[in-house]
Amino acid sequence: MSIAIGPLRKEGSHEDLVLDFVAYLELERGLSRNTLEAYRSDLLQFGAWLDATGKDALTVQHTDLAAFVSTLADAGAASTTIQRKVACLRSFYRHLRREEILERDPTAELKGPPRGKKLPQVLTRDEVALLLSQPRGGSPAALRDRALLELMYACGLRASEAVGIRLEELDLDEGVLRANGKGSKERLVPIGSKAVAALIAYLTVGRPQLVGIRDETHVFVNQRGQGLTRQGLYKIVQRHARSAGLADKMSPHTLRHTFATHLLAGGCDLRSLQEMLGHADIATTQIYTHLSADRLRDVYFAAHPRASAERPA
Repeated sequence: MSIAIGPLRKEGSHEDLVLDFVAYLELERGLSRNTLEAYRSDLLQFGAWLDATGKDALTVQHTDLAAFVSTLADAGAASTTIQRKVACLRSFYRHLRREEILERDPTAELKGPPRGKKLPQVLTRDEVALLLSQPRGGSPAALRDRALLELMYACGLRASEAVGIRLEELDLDEGVLRANGKGSKERLVPIGSKAVAALIAYLTVGRPQLVGIRDETHVFVNQRGQGLTRQGLYKIVQRHARSAGLADKMSPHTLRHTFATHLLAGGCDLRSLQEMLGHADIATTQIYTHLSADRLRDVYFAAHPRASAERPA
């Protein structure tokens, strides 16, 4: 069903242009009704601004459009809302050029506000300890889950890296693993003693019971003895997060983010962290420098030789 945009004014008016554009989006690109309504609403708001300022959609300059964007920001619109409206204007004016209604696109250099980077969710040390204590008992599944969670936190692995680890890529005597990251790039990552102990218990007791006589090379396997999938990993993590009361703080990469943040808080340098995470660009790693004031205080009082043993409240 087409979206009616109300009565039109004179031929060639802004409303005419919007109607033609929305019809193109619906008939040629098959966009949903909600998306069409969003485009329509944004463009009619732009049309109201044109009327109020005495401007015309076909003669506006880049500076005019920048002024419109500024009015949105001044009115308190969220940056994501402004970005959406800017994208709508770009699409609208590209359509006018395709239809040869305009020779030049005034939105070519139009920019919205910078997108704020959302900081990753991380757990505190106490929350990590609580999560890692959830797989209880000595069943094969419990041993597997404990080893999996310990390893992900110990090494900052991506979910795909954790489920992809093969037996030959583990060296528990040396306490290191070979991880296969994005673009099939390999890296060596140290494994902490707690994770090594959990892996030994799983590999010697739990995994043989799960695998049976199967010829399976993946370290982590499901109840049928087959290599664990990412979906299976997510279910394991979420199940233990729920039992720890942390479900709302967990995402597929929470343990990876927590690993990175805790290492930096403990004094790890950024280059070493970049290597362990497998980031191609150190700028990606720098997001983890968002240490909280409390963590900075922890590092300060633990490391500074002249800091008081009795910390201020």
